[in-house]
Amino acid sequence: MKIGIPPPYRVVFLDYLRVVAVFMVLLVHACEQFYFGADGGFYIQSLSDASWVVGIDSACRAAVPLFVMASAYLLFPVKRPTGEFLLRRIVRVGVPFAFWCVVYNWWNGGSWGQMLFNFPAATGGHLWFVPMLIGLYLLMPLLSPWAERASEKEVRGWLMLWLFTTTFPFLRKLWGYFYGAPDFGAVPFLYGECPWNSFGTFHYVSGFFGYMLLGFYIRKFLPKLDRRQTMSVAVPLLAIGWLIVSRFFYCRISNYGTEFPVSAPYAAAVDLEMSWEFCSTGVAMTVAAYFLLLRRITGEGAFYRYVVRPLSEASFGVYLVHILILCPVVAALRPHMPTPATIAASAAITFAASSLVCVLGRKIPYAGKLVFG
Repeated sequence: MKIGIPPPYRVVFLDYLRVVAVFMVLLVHACEQFYFGADGGFYIQSLSDASWVVGIDSACRAAVPLFVMASAYLLFPVKRPTGEFLLRRIVRVGVPFAFWCVVYNWWNGGSWGQMLFNFPAATGGHLWFVPMLIGLYLLMPLLSPWAERASEKEVRGWLMLWLFTTTFPFLRKLWGYFYGAPDFGAVPFLYGECPWNSFGTFHYVSGFFGYMLLGFYIRKFLPKLDRRQTMSVAVPLLAIGWLIVSRFFYCRISNYGTEFPVSAPYAAAVDLEMSWEFCSTGVAMTVAAYFLLLRRITGEGAFYRYVVRPLSEASFGVYLVHILILCPVVAALRPHMPTPATIAASAAITFAASSLVCVLGRKIPYAGKLVFG
């Protein structure tokens, strides 16, 4: 086999998808430098910054769910014995995760004891993705026997139920609007949730489970659409989803002040991100749209073999290491460039540098893939 030629099992469009998705992640994290202050609270300097951050970040919120769908498209239902599957997945993502938790903790002077309970806060927060993904890997063998025999109608029904749960961020706000905060907590509870029970009626069919199911559904039941069909479905989904994601965020900024700069505690940023939640309706629509559009890519020429595929294979490593590069780059460029240029240039420079580190790092004998994924 010649070097660089994809083996028969390679799903070409997923390599393009991973490259696009990891660059989206970098854009999101570059945007965050413009709406988080030095103290970690919500802070936006100007109306222009608000507009650019909302527009770019809203378009890129699909990044993490796209990675989940790619994993499900390839791995679900599980074909290997459960023990073998879980061991391979944990080594593949868990070992690099643990290594970089240690690196970030040491670099930022974080609490070592916290690593016994969760990813350390000193990682900058982006490593939350890996424990979530491992959780889905734990679920896949359990659901695989059902997936093997499920009909399209069955799977579509579960997807409809999951789509209902993506409205929950908005339903919680409606609860608060009509009835105020509940007597027993600041966050409105839905369908059986309460302070002593966080597992409501729809807990087990909500969250990233739906993206896992959607990736499986598209692979098994949805024929590849032609160009016209793809555009007629994906473009409206993308446009409407982006409007939902962006407008709710933008319109609610005024709740924290009508004159810029606008600042508020960190909890305000969490509240503002209601429509940015990964498992909310608008984001789910953009995820489906991007996936369908990227599924149309079939090119396997030299650009794919020598650029896209190596970058795809290094994408997990880029996700792990990029914060170490991105923050200093944004800080260096921000005083000299307008906001959109800073966001784009910072993401591009970080992508190039992180990719170079990870592509070369993966070539280190024995340890390379254990460190860079």
